[in-house]
Amino acid sequence: MKPAKRINGWLRHIPVWSLYVILPIPGAIAFWLAISGQAGPNPVQALEHEYGELALRLIILTLLVTPLRQWTGVSLLKFRRALGLMAFFYVVAHLSVWLILDRQLVLLDIWKEIVKRPYITLGMLGFASMVPLAITSNDLSIRRLGAELWTKIHRLAYLAAAAGAAHYLLLVKAWPPEPIVYALVVASLLAVRAWWSVKRRAARLARRSCDG
Repeated sequence: MKPAKRINGWLRHIPVWSLYVILPIPGAIAFWLAISGQAGPNPVQALEHEYGELALRLIILTLLVTPLRQWTGVSLLKFRRALGLMAFFYVVAHLSVWLILDRQLVLLDIWKEIVKRPYITLGMLGFASMVPLAITSNDLSIRRLGAELWTKIHRLAYLAAAAGAAHYLLLVKAWPPEPIVYALVVASLLAVRAWWSVKRRAARLARRSCDG
């Protein structure tokens, strides 16, 4: 048996609901460390950073599902919706920590920060692009919108990933390796999808030429 088939066989036994149980655990641990004084001298910033990084990792995992299946035959397709929804959960948690604990919901200050600081502008753009994805991540939305429109809406995931990676990259004052690695991974995954799109268009044009 090929390794991909063996792995897919194991994956079939893992229920999707288990991700909704397992994936919040790192966030709960980070929250406990923050409120118990074990997250360093600035627990709010540490919690905010942890939630943002967890969100970006899950966004990358969601983007990786299709290339992984194309390149290795390993299919995580049944988990993609859960990965995307949990990424949105952590984006909301990241934003909530910033709005409530960091900025204390002072709306004028929040607006000034969004307008003044490009990394916050990009972060809000990433959040806004994920809202329609989360709302339509269900079978009812696919039926009501139709597969073609639903697919177009869910291409906002690419914008969310790019905005999230850029947000993290511009956030840091130095150049540690982590945000650079995340940005390169996201750029590579988006470049792969762009190349696939170009190839599909070329193939369609070739078929039309032959039919003509």
